[in-house]
Parts: sequence; structure tokens; C-alpha cells
Amino acid sequence: MPRSIWSGAISFGLVTVPVRLVSAVRRQDVHFHQLHAEDGARVQHRRFCSVEDREVPREEIVRGYELEGGRYVVVTDEELERLDPERTDTIDIERFVDLAEIDPILYDSSYYATPNGEVAVKPYDLLRRAMASSGKVAIGRVVIRTKEHLAAIRPVGETLTVATMLFPDEVVPRDELDSPAARGEVTDREVEMACRLVESLSAEFEPEHLHDERRERLLELIDCKARGEEVVTEAEPERPQPAPDLMAALEASLAGSRGGGDGARGRSSGDEEGGGRSAGGSRTRARA
Repeated sequence: MPRSIWSGAISFGLVTVPVRLVSAVRRQDVHFHQLHAEDGARVQHRRFCSVEDREVPREEIVRGYELEGGRYVVVTDEELERLDPERTDTIDIERFVDLAEIDPILYDSSYYATPNGEVAVKPYDLLRRAMASSGKVAIGRVVIRTKEHLAAIRPVGETLTVATMLFPDEVVPRDELDSPAARGEVTDREVEMACRLVESLSAEFEPEHLHDERRERLLELIDCKARGEEVVTEAEPERPQPAPDLMAALEASLAGSRGGGDGARGRSSGDEEGGGRSAGGSRTRARA
């Protein structure tokens, strides 16, 4: 059972729902340590003063905010603590909105909200069922550790989920992007072909069939080397060249989607037939 990172209550009107928040994400990144190549010892990272050229103990380190000209403003731990938001134990629902009104770019971290004790089961189910019937998402605020977050609460099956959200000023405005104008001289025929391609590639979203292929290949490589097997890397087959123009690319893509089936599944079956791939993208075979 994942560890609870926050406990309190969801409040809407005069109804209070005691809940616990549990992270809905379990990162599967593969982590490495830095080692000294000559003897395999772990490499230590130490803090050195750039002026005195000596290691600095932790108690001599303070926080500094950099200004122009290389100047710094020092802020103490006590000053930061006084600025922390009030630690409340409630997520006060401020409003209910349609899910389609929320731009997914605003979502940050995801949590499951579970009933905290028997007394919470009935109001929890009441809120979940009311939101499922209305199709609405609840927007509120929650303080986790020392940071206040916007939060979106929505039912998923029998469970309420809480997604912390970015504040609007944390999202880069699109007008700041250094990119060509989005509208080009596209013909109606090209739009029609692109729509047909979208339709031919359309399917139900089945996340259980999606895998981090690079991580799987990397773990396979590590497992082979841990067993003392020699890893032989074979060159990748040459990739097909892109079509010379947009219409030709659309026509070739449509022909491929009609004749080749699902591209992702085709790649998976190919990997199974030819063994794994190394972290660099080449095929790997293990030899004892």
C-alpha cells in the first residue's frame, strides 16, 4: 500500500469528507551512480567555496537569490518559514467546472484520495456519485508540505482523484514561442488526406498496451551484463527516407496504415523476434 502524503478533508458546502492523499504515480526511471572507472568506487560530491577553495560544512551554507551583476540576497530558513502558507487540513472546493474547460497543460501531479476511516465512507461516496452524475470536476486549493496548490478533484471509477495544478503564470504563453506562423498554405485536398490518415490511425486509448520500450531494453542490457554475458550490438536497419513532398507523404502514410496494421504492435512483435535493443537504440544479443 503506498504511503499517505497528506491527510485532511475535502469540504464542499457544510459536508466534510475525511480523506488521505496517496501518490497515483510510481516513477520507473532507471537510476545510475557515478563510479570511478579505475577502481569502481562511488564518486562523492562535495560542496566547495569558490573563493576559499575549501570544502564547506552544511552549517555554513545559506540560501541566496541571484540579482543582476552577480549580487545575492540571502534569505534565512526562519524567513522562509514565516512566508509559508497556513497549513490547513482541508481542500475547500471553490467551484465545479466541466472537465473540457481545463487545459491539460495545467495538470501537475496526480494523487488518489481515499476515505480516511469508516466515518468518511458515506460522504465520500456521496461526493463521488454526485460528481459522476453531473460530469463536473471540483476545483479547490490544498497545501502540501509548504506549497499551496490548485487542485482538480474528479471521480475515476470508484475512486476520487486529486490532480495538483499549475498556476496560470507558471505556463509559458504561446505568443512567446519562437516558431514560424502556424498557418501555412495547405490545400483542401491535403487537409482531406490528413483527416483520412487520422481516421485510419484512430483507435480506443488502451494505456495498458503502452510500455517504456527504452527502459525495458536498458534493464535487459543491465541483466545481461550482470550475468556476465557478452552483449553484441548490431547496427540498426536503415530507416525509410521521408517522402519528397507533403502530398506524397500523406499518400504513403495512408497506404502504410491500410497495409501494415498497427505500427506500435508491429514494432513490439519485431523486437520480440529479434531480441532486445540496447539503450542506444541498436539491437542487442547476449552471448555466454
